[in-house]
Amino acid sequence: MNYRKYRTKRLWLHTLSAPFIWLPLPFIILVDLFVVLYQTICFPIYQIEKVKRSDYILIFDRNKLAYLNYFEKIACMYCGYANGVLRYLKEIAGRTEKYWCGVMHENKPGFKVQEDQVKQDFARFGDQEDFRKKYKGN
Repeated sequence: MNYRKYRTKRLWLHTLSAPFIWLPLPFIILVDLFVVLYQTICFPIYQIEKVKRSDYILIFDRNKLAYLNYFEKIACMYCGYANGVLRYLKEIAGRTEKYWCGVMHENKPGFKVQEDQVKQDFARFGDQEDFRKKYKGN
């Protein structure tokens, strides 16, 4: 295989795909703002402990890496921010779900959410007694 030809082709494909990678950025920023607002307004009403945003979003650490060029640093900061917002959103959504309907989904092989629900002590699927015990005051 001609490595130079492969690398040129890959660069061309990366260039074509770049808009699709960067297109979600404005929406991710809006989600970030909305989730902060949602948590600020609703969590005190529900008496849910707030999620610390800085535990999930660190966007200004990879720019210190001397071995990355300017474009790599920007791309790394974007990935860190986007993935951090999504992890932050997942934690807030999980706490909200726990408050409103803390019943596990039916246990199906390969269903990943089940692990989070076990960690948060959701009531077991189909177990009315467990549900009433955990949510008698709600």
